[in-house]
Amino acid sequence: MKHPSSRAFFAYWDKKRGTARAPDRADIDPAAVRGLLGDIFVLSCEPNLGFPFRVAGTRVCALAGTDLKDRSFAALFTPASRSEIEDIATIVADETLGAIAGVTATREDGSKAHLELLLLPFNARPHTPVSVTGVLAPFDDECGALSAFTLTSWRYLHQPEKLLPRAIRKLQIARGLMVYEGLR
Repeated sequence: MKHPSSRAFFAYWDKKRGTARAPDRADIDPAAVRGLLGDIFVLSCEPNLGFPFRVAGTRVCALAGTDLKDRSFAALFTPASRSEIEDIATIVADETLGAIAGVTATREDGSKAHLELLLLPFNARPHTPVSVTGVLAPFDDECGALSAFTLTSWRYLHQPEKLLPRAIRKLQIARGLMVYEGLR
């Protein structure tokens, strides 16, 4: 993650999830991330509607040049990137994995703006709508309204695997040559 807003929000999200794969939506306190609220959004996981915005910060709305409430997140992207961003958002929600992406967009004068997109899942609970949260932040302070968002790069944020206590004890006992059975 390169953008300070992405790093700060991920650190807060990671602290709130503890040992779980994702925090509950109720665990996120807007007052705790007050300085980041302009860059934060929440999407409803409805792929057939293009993942509509439930909430979008003022800076995110300014980047799109309109209020984004109930508008399609995927519709911000060019047709070439649209199915890819829908796949990424679906995997973030279904697999409870975070994702980070580089995005370019076109300014009103035709020049390119570079942004960072962070998508993070919420813990899915029964009888509640599934949603994801994230940050969309430009690297330039003065972008104005942008259009034609295009994915340039992306990766999933895998949770580090933790060794089980039994595996750790085995590693402490083993000395010298180790034989792993079942591998070819």
